[in-house]
Amino acid sequence: ERVRGGEFDVLLIFGAGAGGDVLEALASPNRPTVIFVRHRTGPAYLWYEIVHPRFLRKTVDEFGQPGVDVHDVVVDNYGEVLWRLRALKGLRDSMGQKIIAIGNAGGWGAGGRKAADNARERFHMEIVPVSYEELDKRIKKARADSKRTAKAEADTKALLRQRGISLHCDRQFVVNALLLNDVFKDLMAENNTDAITVLSCMGTIMPVTETTACLPLMLLNDEGYMAFCESDFVVIPSGILLHHISELPVFLCNPTYPHEGVITVAHCTAPSKMDGRHSERTLIMTHYESDYGAAPKVEMRKGQTITLLDPDFGGKRWLGFRGKVVGSPYLDICRAQQDVAIEGDCTKLMEEMRGFHWMVCYGDYRKEVAYALKKAGIGWLDVTEG
Repeated sequence: ERVRGGEFDVLLIFGAGAGGDVLEALASPNRPTVIFVRHRTGPAYLWYEIVHPRFLRKTVDEFGQPGVDVHDVVVDNYGEVLWRLRALKGLRDSMGQKIIAIGNAGGWGAGGRKAADNARERFHMEIVPVSYEELDKRIKKARADSKRTAKAEADTKALLRQRGISLHCDRQFVVNALLLNDVFKDLMAENNTDAITVLSCMGTIMPVTETTACLPLMLLNDEGYMAFCESDFVVIPSGILLHHISELPVFLCNPTYPHEGVITVAHCTAPSKMDGRHSERTLIMTHYESDYGAAPKVEMRKGQTITLLDPDFGGKRWLGFRGKVVGSPYLDICRAQQDVAIEGDCTKLMEEMRGFHWMVCYGDYRKEVAYALKKAGIGWLDVTEG
């Protein structure tokens, strides 16, 4: 009872011995449990032999242990324990995430009307709205502060000196974006959070800031914040979870149409440090639809393995698959565009795509996402595994 009532996040049971009553007393449906048993690494654990029929099924055919199932049992391999703990840590850190929503919370399309409520209910997300009137006041105050404008100018010079960064828009858009970047940081610091999103980022924000939010969102993601365009709470929970699992920046993007094993994903902002450390080649251009502001065309590493997530509108099932970056084309679509080889069933992907926006990160984190979603009560379809 002392252990069961303790303050910790995960119970890791080494099933070397003890009776079923002990395991049942320790395991709680309100806290994740992982059971480790030995086979070849020896000595063979008692519960290697009987965990399935006695603990999980209670000597009948039906599973009967609340909160624990076959996916929570690991044999011999500590690597299997590690990725489960990574998944659970990511889920824990995602629950109750506070996020600033410039212009309020939203959700893409008719299907996304309840997205913010779903995020609050399923992930206990704390969404802090900040009006455009408030942002306008802060921008004007920052522009009137000579120290802040000088800093924005210095930050612009430093950014444009970086290797792999090139300028292809009016430089003043970049200066204004660096000032906006600091205002965003102020808002997050005042609200004790590391996450922000922007509603109406293709319209309302432009006359207020005299630039676009695209470049500040890139810079914030590069620094380890979570910064999302469009305030789309259909997909934002997937970005928060994927970030906390991978501890890497994530890319919110539009998918295109899958065909012949390839799909293009694109948006007018993306982290340049997708691996968390090194900047990819980045062209600072205008935002595509408006031909205004400063937006990064990040060219992701060719051959890089990536995780792609596609949440549905209702928050009931996420689709995912592993892909590989095969190119960064120059199509007449959003600036940061990547051609991705689909490592899985392309036809199945066509049939099962839901929602709209996707989330991407470097590496393969499908196992962790699937495990975390099961604990959160959300369905999962892995197109790579079939």
